Amino acid sequence: MSTDDTTPTVLFLCVHNAGRSQMAAGWLRHLAGHAVEVFSGGSAPGSEINAVAIEAMRELGIDITDQVPRRWTDQQARTADVIVTMGCGDVCPVYPGKRYEDWELTDPAGRPIEIVRQVRDDIKTRVEGLLISLGVDSSTREAS
Repeated sequence: MSTDDTTPTVLFLCVHNAGRSQMAAGWLRHLAGHAVEVFSGGSAPGSEINAVAIEAMRELGIDITDQVPRRWTDQQARTADVIVTMGCGDVCPVYPGKRYEDWELTDPAGRPIEIVRQVRDDIKTRVEGLLISLGVDSSTREAS
């Protein structure tokens, strides 16, 4: 269960924790506010967030510049209600009884802004579906 037993917890995982998982965490924080606890991590964290991912999110008013790529922790995985993987393959943690979703998404690393925008928008749609499945109403959080 989540860390406070009432707020659902989601852990987004990718390899470098610099693009996909950071955009997903940004979307979830933006859409759910404090209704969901959000973590993200990588199996081999990069040195900084992907600048094009930052730009694509900033275009929609979501600031992820304060985030830092980190390795996921055992504690995060154990407390997560949902673990969303994005291309980390066999190195992603597997814990019995956890709900897993594997989102096949283009890695934004080295991609032009047009492609990263598509990834960003795909992630938004998936995060909205995740919120519905968690019973969290995001309609009052976002006007666009």
